[in-house]
Amino acid sequence: MTKKELSDKLASEFNQSKADGEKMVNFIFDAIASSLVNGEEVAIAGFGKFATADRAAREGVNPSTGEKIKIEATTVAKFKVAKQLKEAVAKK
Repeated sequence: MTKKELSDKLASEFNQSKADGEKMVNFIFDAIASSLVNGEEVAIAGFGKFATADRAAREGVNPSTGEKIKIEATTVAKFKVAKQLKEAVAKK
């Protein structure tokens, strides 16, 4: 499912325009992203938890040349699936 399909489905379910459905989806995604940028976790019961994690600097290898390169430390977004969702998908 794409973002557009999700917003169309949301609009249809709640008898709103497609533009309103898109605004709702954008609001939710922006709220999640904003919380992650601020270092906060976002837990959605029955779905999962969004959080950030720090990755240490490390040495890597350029696959084209075999040359060793330095990979900078960074912060990444992570998602952990909730038990209910994991079980629902497994029963499929």
